[in-house]
Amino acid sequence: QVQLVESGGGLVQAGGSLRLSCAASGSIFSINTMGWYRQAPGKQRDLVAAATSAGITNYADSVKGRFTISRDNAKNTVYLQMNSLKPEDTAVYYCNADVSESRSPLVNYNYWGQGTQVTVSS
Repeated sequence: QVQLVESGGGLVQAGGSLRLSCAASGSIFSINTMGWYRQAPGKQRDLVAAATSAGITNYADSVKGRFTISRDNAKNTVYLQMNSLKPEDTAVYYCNADVSESRSPLVNYNYWGQGTQVTVSS
């Protein structure tokens, strides 16, 4: 089993910044893609940003130029630096990872974190 633990959410004024962290632990052989999703009340969960182990990144159009995803592969951790935050960024942010476990290195398992609330006030 693998656990994803997020931190760094909170309340911030519009224009402010927050940095989210997500650390993976457990029987990890390797981690492929790690990413962040968000879900606002009454809406579906959408991709915010993702990064492969090779450093290829992908962003939702709504956050390009404001958010930056990065990884520390040695620490099995992914970060999301969020700048110029807007009220519409308010949501629960979830970490997601595709993990190969030690018990079956050729199989990818997908894991979710518990979510962290980000609230941006106007």
